[in-house]
Amino acid sequence: MTELATESLWAKVESQKTLIPSMYGAVDFTMVPERFAAGPDDQTTIPARHAGRRQALLADRARVELVRAYSMMGDLTADAYAGLMRQYGFKKLVAMLMEACDRGVENVADAPAELGALIRDMERKPDWLDMKLVEQGARVDRNFSANFSPFFIRGAFIATFMNKYAALPMAITNNLSSNTASRRVKETATFFSTSVLPGALERFGPGFKAAAMVRLMHSMVRANVLRRAGDWDLKVYGIPIPQVDQMPAGLIPIFLLSEKVLAQGRTEFTKKERARVELARYRCFLLGLPEELLADTPQGIVDLMSIRNGTLRRGFDDRTCGELLRATMAADLRSGSGVVENVRAFFERRVSKFFFVKSFMAGDRNKAAAIGVRLSRSDTLLAALTQVFLVAQVGLYAISARVPGLRDLADRRLVARIKRQLASYGHAHFTTDAANYRAAPVDTAAPVSRPSAS
Repeated sequence: MTELATESLWAKVESQKTLIPSMYGAVDFTMVPERFAAGPDDQTTIPARHAGRRQALLADRARVELVRAYSMMGDLTADAYAGLMRQYGFKKLVAMLMEACDRGVENVADAPAELGALIRDMERKPDWLDMKLVEQGARVDRNFSANFSPFFIRGAFIATFMNKYAALPMAITNNLSSNTASRRVKETATFFSTSVLPGALERFGPGFKAAAMVRLMHSMVRANVLRRAGDWDLKVYGIPIPQVDQMPAGLIPIFLLSEKVLAQGRTEFTKKERARVELARYRCFLLGLPEELLADTPQGIVDLMSIRNGTLRRGFDDRTCGELLRATMAADLRSGSGVVENVRAFFERRVSKFFFVKSFMAGDRNKAAAIGVRLSRSDTLLAALTQVFLVAQVGLYAISARVPGLRDLADRRLVARIKRQLASYGHAHFTTDAANYRAAPVDTAAPVSRPSAS
């Protein structure tokens, strides 16, 4: 990144103050919050397998500056629309956005300019986009969504709040009960499952609409949280839900895929892998992630995610992370009380606990038990058996996808299964109500001055 590009990037970040003063007018964008940790001895969230590369990654000053800038960046178009809450009320904003997604913004009576800007931003097609590849990627991912997702979505959701700096918005928005946690898990599952349906990410597809609703929900959280100065310390946490904190949810699958590719000694994706990457990148684009954060090579994807994790200060606060974790693990994700639902829930909980302990506790059961997640030997055995069954299912569908006579039939079955799952999750609202927010613990820390770009 050149000096001119760096200055342009920071000008974009600091423009939030003048473009959306109702949200960002009091923010000092020259300050580096405590959460951003680029010192050589800082303890961060970078996985142990990448820790040895951290110093080399930090030496890439252009990418570090990119991640630092987007650590202080919200969503200009969606935030501007959410900033109209006091004028229209959040229910009206939601209704107008849904109508604009369904019928076109030109058909929304008295639509504010900010709504039009948001829809146009999502309608824009980036130069790299290949919708045929997106559809191919969705077809491949339908196998994983139909078979793996119901068993792993709880564990994947936990990843979003294992760090106190990234998790606090979830705590403030009162996702600390099993009921609210259940709703958020199902909404997350709904979005990602919807996005792999045929044509879902086309302009009037259900995935496009779901992405718009998620963007508005995130912006509403930012707007509401930034008004609560007593609950949100900018010097510690920076901007609520910055762009870099949306990277894990949208890019983890292709991050893991990229690690696998590099481990095999390859530097490029296969055609099928390329399709999955295209799907993930476009899905993130619709969610508002800047294109600069959407790398398209295995090494680029791994490096950008590692820099994000390697500059996010490590921190686990039991009052936020711990409570969110326990509420999510206790959440009842069943849609009914039938035998099939009960059996699926029984095995899903074991898989979720095993996934959590392996992925976030480095396999340390005692450490996991200390924060409320107890994994027994029987849990481990049942989780392993479940995963063998799931891998076999995925494998059978993958084989069917290569057989001309079975390919379309298998795909129709997967689509039908995903639609049944979506029906079981219920209607996703993708909303947030400030009236239900709770107080949050306040940390104090001295701000760190941002050095000039070099």
